[in-house]
Amino acid sequence: MAQTSFQDLINGEKPVLIDFFATWCGPCHAYSPILKQLKEELGDGMRLVKIDVDRNPEITEKLGVQAMPTTMIFHRGELKFRAAGVQSPQTLKDELAKLS
Repeated sequence: MAQTSFQDLINGEKPVLIDFFATWCGPCHAYSPILKQLKEELGDGMRLVKIDVDRNPEITEKLGVQAMPTTMIFHRGELKFRAAGVQSPQTLKDELAKLS
């Protein structure tokens, strides 16, 4: 099976929320249930992707991710939102709503 490239991942019609995290990061562990609930609420309206920064140093470096967690939302291949630190569910919903 061919591996999906990052560009293929972010080029879809659905917004893609990417959580850059590290297994050793305390705030990342607190953020995970927030993202899971958001995905449950929005279902097929968005795609949730988690990227472990320690296992994916190339993409992490390419995108300049330095703090964990870092959240990015892409839509049709374009970066629409980026923030470091834990984001509130409402902030994420508001950002995703702008794209629909």
